[in-house]
Order: sequence, then structure tokens, then C-alpha cells
Amino acid sequence: MNGAIKSGYYRNVFTELGYKEEDVTKKVEDSFQTLFYGLPEERIYYPVGEDLGYIVDTGNHDVRTEGMSYGMMMCLQLDKKEEFDRLWKWAKTYMFMDSGVNKGYFAWSCKTDGTKNSYGPAPDGEEYFALALFFASNRWGDGNGIFEYSKQARELLHECIHKGEEDGIGEPMWEPSNYLIKFIPNCNFTDPSYHLPHFYGLFALWAYEEDREFFKKAAEASRSYLKLACHEKTGLCAEYTEYDGTAHSGDQEIFGRHDWYYSDAYRTIANIGLDYLWFAADEWQVTCANHLQQFFCETVKEHASGIYQVDGTIIKGEALHPVAIIATNAQASLAANGPFAKECVDKFYHTELRTGDRRYYDNCLYMFALLALSGKYRMWM
Repeated sequence: MNGAIKSGYYRNVFTELGYKEEDVTKKVEDSFQTLFYGLPEERIYYPVGEDLGYIVDTGNHDVRTEGMSYGMMMCLQLDKKEEFDRLWKWAKTYMFMDSGVNKGYFAWSCKTDGTKNSYGPAPDGEEYFALALFFASNRWGDGNGIFEYSKQARELLHECIHKGEEDGIGEPMWEPSNYLIKFIPNCNFTDPSYHLPHFYGLFALWAYEEDREFFKKAAEASRSYLKLACHEKTGLCAEYTEYDGTAHSGDQEIFGRHDWYYSDAYRTIANIGLDYLWFAADEWQVTCANHLQQFFCETVKEHASGIYQVDGTIIKGEALHPVAIIATNAQASLAANGPFAKECVDKFYHTELRTGDRRYYDNCLYMFALLALSGKYRMWM
């Protein structure tokens, strides 16, 4: 298979399986409207004043760079420029840090009034900000100031990989020795779901010229790393790992337990699926997606919203985000070619958006899966 980077073709997996294109299009638009303008128990987006807006983590009652950058990517893909610009201006107004050890990064969590809860960054937000901004530049054109999207993206990425080189203040978001993204800058382990080689391949085209080789190597490094992080039989990975892919079991007194297949980890197979759609760089991604879908559809079908060790051992308890599991299992079908690809997509298509306090994370991954499987999660070149 040629990836969309060469072919320009984006599969609509839903219509491949017999769903009507007009129904799929309506489902995508209705889902966006629900998340952005739905009832209080449905929406996650809130406009502020004439030109600002934020995405709220409804489970933790804060605004996170994860959600803000996710919202920007959703808006970009669906040509919602007003909402995109509102989110970006809110992030730059309240989350961006222009002084201190993390100058140039974004505070990962704020209150809904803009007050910072933390002065530390989370690298997954920065990488989503950067690509959403590049896509915005390519789709809508650069504006002025903070809306000179491509310049904002290049400066952010430059900071992410060169932080501390000149003055010794702060840490980069990618480990310079191995080109792997960190969980947070001042640590020496990683999060598999942060690894977006399909993003880095595009950063290698559009970053400052002196930074392009780094991101080319980062894409290669992340694809190699994911082979180590994902179990060879189940396709599962831990939430946090060492750089060699083994589960990170330390720091539990600080971060809690993250050596199992739990919330963060669900995104990994979705990312693998999208990377395969865009670049088709490694047939291992097909194998991994097949194994993960087999695990959920055949091995633990009756426990498909549980908690698991990476080897598939079931741990007592229920998943915090069951809809996210369904969504990401379906997005794996962008790579999978096994007997469970259709089953996972069908289950997702007939699953509704989540309501209530925990809806934010589930529904963000739901929306991304819907965009990707409908052929609407595209590279804007």
C-alpha cells in the first residue's frame, strides 16, 4: 500500500463497509456540533468573549494543552476557522509561558478562567499544536501576529528540541541522544501514545531547515521504538515506558501506576493506524493492529472495557474510558487487514458519544476515529 503522502488517497472505511456516504458525513458533522455546541452534558467547547474559546476536561474540570490542541486539529480538519482561532488565541493568552525555566512552552493545565494550575508542559500538546498550525497555514494561509501559523509552529518546534542548549535553562521535549519524545521534559522515560512519527515526517518538511534532519530521525526512531513498546502477541503497550519499550513502573508515588494498558495507552494504536494511512512506512503496523483487534474481539470479548497488563492478563477493575477503547480499536482498522477489522468499525459506528463527567477524553478520541475512518483526517500540504 502507498500512503496518502504519495497517493493523495484517504480511505473512507465506513463506505467500504457499506455505510452510506451521506450518513457518514452527517454523523461527522453532528458529532462536531454536539461536542462544540451541544447540551451542557454533551459539549466540551466554550467560547469566551468575541475571539477566545477553550476545551474543558470535564473529568478534571480544567483546560489542558492536550484538549486545546486536539480541538484545534478537529476544527482544522472540518474547516472551522473561527473556532480554531479562538482556541489558539486562548492558548497563547493564558497557557503560553514567556518567562521562567519553561519559557517558550505551554502550561499543560489551567483553570477555565485562564489561571495556570501548573508551570510545566506536556509534550503531546506541543506536537499537536505544531501540526495543527502547519495545516492551518497550508489550508487557510498565514495571518499576522500569533496567526502567522507557520512561524508559530516553527518557533515552537525549535524550542522543543533546542531548549537549554545555549543558556542551560530548561530541558528539551525530545531526548537528544535517541530522538524519542519524553513524557515531560525533565524526565528520562516516555509515553508510547506521544509518539507520532506521521507528524514528525511532516515536521521534517516544514520546520526550520536546521531542524528538519532531527525530525526525520525522530520519525524513524519512534517507529522503531513502537515495535519494542507494543507486545508482540497482544499489540498492547503500557501507558509509560522506558526508552527500550519496557513498562515504566517507577515514580508511582508521583504519577500513580502506569505500567498497564490504560487510558493514555489507547491512543497508541490509533496513532499507528493513522501513520499507516498517511505514510504506510512499515508493514509491522498491520500486524500490530491485527493482534490488538484479535485480543479484544476474541480473547477478552466479554471484558473489553477492562484493565490489562501488556501481555493481556486481565486486572480487576473497569476502564475509566470505555468509549475511547472502542474508538481506538476501530481506528486500528486503518492498518488492520484481519478478520476483526470490520467488527471493530461496526461496533464503533453504532456507539454513541459519551455524556457526563468523563466524556471529554472518550469523545476526543471518538471524534478523531470518526474523522480518520471517514477519510476526513488529512494532511494539508
